[in-house]
Amino acid sequence: MLNEFKKFALKGNVLDLAVGVIIGGAFGKIVTSLVNDIIMPILGLIIGGVNFTALEYAIPIEGREAIIIKYGQFIQTTFDFLVIAFSIFMFIKAISSFKKKEEVAPQASPKPSKEELLLEEIRDILKQDKVEAK
Repeated sequence: MLNEFKKFALKGNVLDLAVGVIIGGAFGKIVTSLVNDIIMPILGLIIGGVNFTALEYAIPIEGREAIIIKYGQFIQTTFDFLVIAFSIFMFIKAISSFKKKEEVAPQASPKPSKEELLLEEIRDILKQDKVEAK
């Protein structure tokens, strides 16, 4: 069982996935900081100094604590998601464009085989005979 686990854990795909998860977590922190520390303060200033994370609605209940619905935090989290999704989209689009440029690199066309050359000659002869027959 230990050997099977070693084989599984040391496969290239598992290691690539682990690296992707770690980088994704770090990327998520960067984007969250971008949203929380740069975009949201500017957006709050534009819409009148509203801090989305502070927006909440309290539902009073007799004899108990009020239930607090933090819809501002939901707005913030949704905005975080949209910025992260857009950032990942742009990142993947940039990588894809680099890959396309590599694929578009001109490739030398392969030389036709002897059979293809012979078939082309036969085709040309048949065309010529058809033209002469008219």
